[in-house]
Amino acid sequence: MAAYSGVGRPTFARAAPPRVPGLRILDSYVLKEVTGPFAFALAAFFLFWFANIFVLAADYLVNKGAPVFLVLRFLVFRVPQATPLAFPFACLFGTLLGFGRLAADNEINAMRTSGVSFFRIIRLPLFAGAAVAIGSFLINEHVAPVATDLSTRSFYQILYRSQTLPIEPNIFRADPSTGDEFYIGSVSADGKTMQNVEIYQPGRTSPFPQILAAKTARIDGTQIVLEHAVQTRINAEGQVSAVSIMASEVRISLPMGDNGQNFLSSSFNDTYTMNTTQLARDIKFRKQTGQGGTDLAVRELTLGTKYAYPFAAFIAVILAVPLAVRFGKKGRTLGIVLSIVGLFVYYAMVAIAGAFGKNGALDPYLAAWLPNIITAAAGGFLIWQEDR
Repeated sequence: MAAYSGVGRPTFARAAPPRVPGLRILDSYVLKEVTGPFAFALAAFFLFWFANIFVLAADYLVNKGAPVFLVLRFLVFRVPQATPLAFPFACLFGTLLGFGRLAADNEINAMRTSGVSFFRIIRLPLFAGAAVAIGSFLINEHVAPVATDLSTRSFYQILYRSQTLPIEPNIFRADPSTGDEFYIGSVSADGKTMQNVEIYQPGRTSPFPQILAAKTARIDGTQIVLEHAVQTRINAEGQVSAVSIMASEVRISLPMGDNGQNFLSSSFNDTYTMNTTQLARDIKFRKQTGQGGTDLAVRELTLGTKYAYPFAAFIAVILAVPLAVRFGKKGRTLGIVLSIVGLFVYYAMVAIAGAFGKNGALDPYLAAWLPNIITAAAGGFLIWQEDR
């Protein structure tokens, strides 16, 4: 480090961190400052999540003699479910501590005095926050649903010595390749025999679906077999044109050649094991068949949060930058406190808006995005004031 002459005790210039290849010196310097705290916060959040689930699973490991491998598999596959929560917190924490350090050492003031605008200083962190938001969404979209399903199966294998998930009534399924929509009223204990089955098939000459209904049906390989099915045809005017009793058995292929275990698995009714495409299709079908109420609102709210939660990583950067610049000189402890308080306030807004969204007082999609809108507005206003 280089020492500068002066009266009294000498001061020392901080050595610049190594430059990131492909970035300008300013961008590289700022990015290095926020990357360390971001990585620490992300690892700490996932570790806390893992430890919290481990405490809940400890009883099965100690008192019920569950195999260690199964418990570990349950824990590991449950971790990706924390992704939508972990990344916004890590962005908030990393930005507060990184920019807080720059503000505490007057480096932000030095940059601005040298003619660098405030927006130029924060440009790369904003881009990085957007990239983190996209990565969080992709993980939550493609990794978390599969991992959650495997974790749930591991739990039921621990609890019931079986990976087969319990079967719930009122199952809805869709086949995107044919447009067929399936409704199953209930399923017998054998996991194959079904009651009150309805299949809605797109009409060829009518905008209305043609309906196949049967009191009982069963799974046979990759087909659903309806016994003594009744077919109802609806013409283009919306009137019933024909009702006929089919042969003793009618065979319909399961969606995309699926097998019976997956077709009837309750994991496909679990919103945490659905990606946005599957959940949106499920919501559309429920609306078409008149399945509304609180359950539909919860699913619409969940679909909204699958987009809103990852995007909160970008919002966290918008809010954290001006707070760090304003309060950075008061030390890193304040940055940590602000991170915790900010996370608490955000998820308090999530809980309140979600409650209004579930009871119909607020549109579910607006309820999912309202905390982001409020936080982004507050952060944007603070950035505008700081730039002035």
